[in-house]
Amino acid sequence: MPRKGMRSIFFSSSKTSSSRAPSPIRSTPSTPLHNFSESVMEQKFENARSIIMAWDPDSSSYAKVTSIFHENRKEAREFLKCVKDLQKTMQFFVSENSSSDKLVHAQRLMQIAMKRLEKEFYQILSANRDHLDPESVSSRSSRASTRSSTSDYEDDLGSEDELQIANDSISKVEEASTLAMADLKSIADCMISLGYGKECVKIYKIIRKSIVDESLYHLGVERLSSSQIHKMDWEVLELKIKNWLNAVKVSMKVLFSGERILCDHVFSASESITESCFSDISKEGAINLFGFPELVAKGKKTPEKMFRILDLYQAISNHWPEIESIFSFESTSTVRSQALSSLVRLGNSVRTMLSDFELAIQKESSKSLVPGGGIHPLTRYVMNYLSFLADHSGILPDIIADWQMPVQSPLPESYFESPNSDENPSSEISVRFAWLILVLLCKIDVKAEHYKDVSLSYLFLANNLQYVIAKVRTSNLQYLLGEDWISKHEAKVKQYAANYERMGWSKVFSSLPENPTAIISPEAVKECFKKFNLAFEQVYRKQTSWIVTDAKLRDEIKVSIAKKIGPAYREFYEKYWVTVKDDKNVESLVKFAPDDMGNYLSDLFYGTDSSGSTSSSSSSSRSRSRWSRR
Repeated sequence: MPRKGMRSIFFSSSKTSSSRAPSPIRSTPSTPLHNFSESVMEQKFENARSIIMAWDPDSSSYAKVTSIFHENRKEAREFLKCVKDLQKTMQFFVSENSSSDKLVHAQRLMQIAMKRLEKEFYQILSANRDHLDPESVSSRSSRASTRSSTSDYEDDLGSEDELQIANDSISKVEEASTLAMADLKSIADCMISLGYGKECVKIYKIIRKSIVDESLYHLGVERLSSSQIHKMDWEVLELKIKNWLNAVKVSMKVLFSGERILCDHVFSASESITESCFSDISKEGAINLFGFPELVAKGKKTPEKMFRILDLYQAISNHWPEIESIFSFESTSTVRSQALSSLVRLGNSVRTMLSDFELAIQKESSKSLVPGGGIHPLTRYVMNYLSFLADHSGILPDIIADWQMPVQSPLPESYFESPNSDENPSSEISVRFAWLILVLLCKIDVKAEHYKDVSLSYLFLANNLQYVIAKVRTSNLQYLLGEDWISKHEAKVKQYAANYERMGWSKVFSSLPENPTAIISPEAVKECFKKFNLAFEQVYRKQTSWIVTDAKLRDEIKVSIAKKIGPAYREFYEKYWVTVKDDKNVESLVKFAPDDMGNYLSDLFYGTDSSGSTSSSSSSSRSRSRWSRR
């Protein structure tokens, strides 16, 4: 080993002779005090020589295969103490101008001691890979974590009693981790103070970096290029994203956190060495880890990728405080920069995909009609998409902050307002969701115009808007849009339903006289029954294939129609049944009894299969029971 520690050994201590003023005692080396000091130093030198040589791996096969710290912790403390004494002895020899032979011998002993400690440092790191794994280190008891950062390294080992007290409260793994960390710190403090820090630092970096790299490999973190990412099928890439989400969680909570704790503890005597070690060990792996999301964000942007992009964004955002804390050194600023770059790229991707999503809604041009006025596939797709999107409402405000609406809305601002919007930090995202739903509803309005039957177009509008409201109520959208928004749109559904009734049942309503009990001629009575039969049959036959998907809305519409038809027809029927009951064509004249109205209406709004079997079956059932009213 090169004689590289001489300057540090001789002049690092404030107690060296160069810091003291010349004294009369030193000028008379034969004084009793001088003789006593020299005797003490000679004794320390001999003690140091005895212990150091006993553990010289080149002079003893036992020392070559045995670890002091593993075999005898008391003797390990003695070894560290004798190294410190040797340093003091060498400083004394220099100050007293002792013979060069003593200094050379002492320096040779120091090199043997450093070689021994270097070996011990390596053995502890290698033998305790399992106990010094990041999980054990990061979860170790705070009571057994960082003790004093003092450089009195022989005290850091602590007494056996002190260790026992500490270990009573922690697990065996944590105990082994604590002991290993204390031993490493003791050796590092000793070697650094004597100018031999590079030796232990080199060993530490090699072993710990291999552990970090191996851990990242087992977590599935790969080195991928942009071209590799772009060529992957989405199913493959999605699996890698899921894997990354788990990897970043473990890496931040355990791997890098544990390495930072271990590094801070072992090299607490030197902040610069701590930074150098942690940076060399973790920077490469961390940059690769946080570079993956940016590569994904640079790829082709399609709607199905939105939620995984948001997952990546949220993962980095959630771990940002830990990223700043763990990688706080200037030399690891590139890790913070990479994480931030990925965050920005992901946010830009989300905004682009939201714009593309809106444009896709506007450009949807299919003219095929949904049978029975049911829910359009576009409505289902958009609302399901927005419902899932609302699950990320915690991070979306950060992404779309200060992002202007693409066009000026023709609607009043009150359309977009949420309760307490001025105080609500999510008001911007609320407006954005309200706008996207508005774009959808405008498109549905256009599609409603394709129905030739106006009443069916209103039923189509009611169905689709009711579906929108239901998805809002059963997702996080309700918290973003608010009750006021929901109430306004529920009122629109009622308006659409009322328009459907007015347009779809007007002939049935008008077939009966305004005053069902007014006295009219028998011929007029027969004519009213005929008109009612014809109108009701036409509406019923046509509307049995129509559908209302929401059960509550379906019942409300049925009840509303029944209230308008049932009482009026019952009054007319009971008033004039006597007039027509003896007519020979009474069966064709009076086709419906009042009690049948509810039964017929109950058939409506379920839709039919392609063969129409549902409605025909129901009609035949009604025909068989028609005369049972008597």
